[in-house]
Amino acid sequence: MNDTLVLWEEIKAGKYDVFLSERVISEIMGSDEQKTSCLLEYLSQIDYVVLDADDSVMEYAKTLTLEGVITENHFDDCLHIAYAVVNDCDMILSWNFKHIVRAKTINGVRYISSLLGYKDIGIYAPSMII
Repeated sequence: MNDTLVLWEEIKAGKYDVFLSERVISEIMGSDEQKTSCLLEYLSQIDYVVLDADDSVMEYAKTLTLEGVITENHFDDCLHIAYAVVNDCDMILSWNFKHIVRAKTINGVRYISSLLGYKDIGIYAPSMII
């Protein structure tokens, strides 16, 4: 948690450009009222761009499942990755160690990105950034 707080202060200071997918916003809005309010309060402290979905995002996400990188049961995780890759982000920051921040996913994303003509993207936990 301490690493996340340190990173948050760096984000608030403008050290990073922040991009959120419309899927992340949808997940926030789908939380219980107290959590939604808290998360929106945090987001109000920073500048960010919301990324929209298009056919390329869906194609990339589906390819992740077809190639066995992430199971179809966790398609939202595929979408999180796809938004970032298709929109040419430099890195993905995640606390999801079960499906995103792990060697199988990182290697699979590298393979799929190469296969589909996208640049490699870093996938990191907060402690790896600060």
